Amino acid sequence: MTVIQVKTAEQQQAVRMIRERVFVEEQGVPRHLEYDTHDETAIHLLVLDEQNRPVATGRTRPYDEQRMKVERVATLAATRGKGYGGELMQAMERIARREGRTILTLGAQVQAIPFYQGLGYAIVSDEFDDAGIPHRTMEKKI
Repeated sequence: MTVIQVKTAEQQQAVRMIRERVFVEEQGVPRHLEYDTHDETAIHLLVLDEQNRPVATGRTRPYDEQRMKVERVATLAATRGKGYGGELMQAMERIARREGRTILTLGAQVQAIPFYQGLGYAIVSDEFDDAGIPHRTMEKKI
């Protein structure tokens, strides 16, 4: 498996495909809420499986002087549980360190909390709604 920083139009298309399948089709997030102005400035990552097929994606961006915010983490349903999400999150940590940040913050869908806890993230907020899906803010010191 390989984690790459998105640079080409083809890679951007793969990111959109994964987000469409996971967030819009699978979870019912309205398309107009899925894409925002941060897409233009965030660092997007793409995970390729052993056959070089896109299977997971996420983005990160500066949040404040200490934090990078991780957003839009998605793994295709058929490839979940195979370590792609964990590799993606390790790459997010490397980027945050490179950018001089010491904390990663994210809004975790409630059903994904155990995944993030397994990676060392802690819950730091009450539950809140985002696009009709319950979330909690989680953070990890790196």
